[in-house]
Amino acid sequence: MIKEAMKYLVNELAPANIHEIQLEDGKTGKFSDRSLYRIKPEYPMASAITMSTLSSLLDYIKANIDEMQGKMIIHVVSPTKVRLYSQLIGERDREYMVDVVADLPKFPFDEFVANERFIIGVQSKFMDDPEGNKDLVLKFAGTVESGTIAQYSDDGVSQKATVKKGITSTEQALVPSPVSLRPFRTFVEVEQPVSDFIFRIKEDKYDGIACAIIEADGGAWKNEAMYNIKKYLQNELADYSDQFTVIS
Repeated sequence: MIKEAMKYLVNELAPANIHEIQLEDGKTGKFSDRSLYRIKPEYPMASAITMSTLSSLLDYIKANIDEMQGKMIIHVVSPTKVRLYSQLIGERDREYMVDVVADLPKFPFDEFVANERFIIGVQSKFMDDPEGNKDLVLKFAGTVESGTIAQYSDDGVSQKATVKKGITSTEQALVPSPVSLRPFRTFVEVEQPVSDFIFRIKEDKYDGIACAIIEADGGAWKNEAMYNIKKYLQNELADYSDQFTVIS
């Protein structure tokens, strides 16, 4: 134990020795007799501010409240997140100043939900569209009769059901699918992307009619949303383009 303790004192606590050694190419090199680890100098960094709207970010920038670097980067991370960074400083670090996260209503995409909950969700969490697809989905979901949902073809996509046509009459109708809808999925300051959705209806003997809309655009809406955010910020910061660069 004493031998091991002495070895520790000699090898671990003693200062490192630097040696200059002649190399084969005639040059000299400096070597240490122990491993050295560089200690990075610390630079004062601001704590990031969390916001929920693009307007808040623009107000913060234009108010010129905090001192910023000569060049700043606004990074559109996703359709629901934007960050403000400084240019490289000190030890090639970046100061992360603002985190903007969209506060959006949640809709249960890709899963069946009870008919009434589905109707309320579409009414409150989707924008109206000129083609009237939102109204078409709501009308169908609200008038379909229990016990009438059936497969219409062998491809597993099309469905038909009996819907109420008036106070006393009904008619057979195809479930509208796919449909182009515009849900709230990105910051409210920019245009909400349109996506194709598969609209499906099923019936359970205990839970009744349930509806679902399944995303069918392969996530292409995300690229469109991020582009819309980038263009919006670039337009709003046109007078600050020398200092702020927007990337997505």
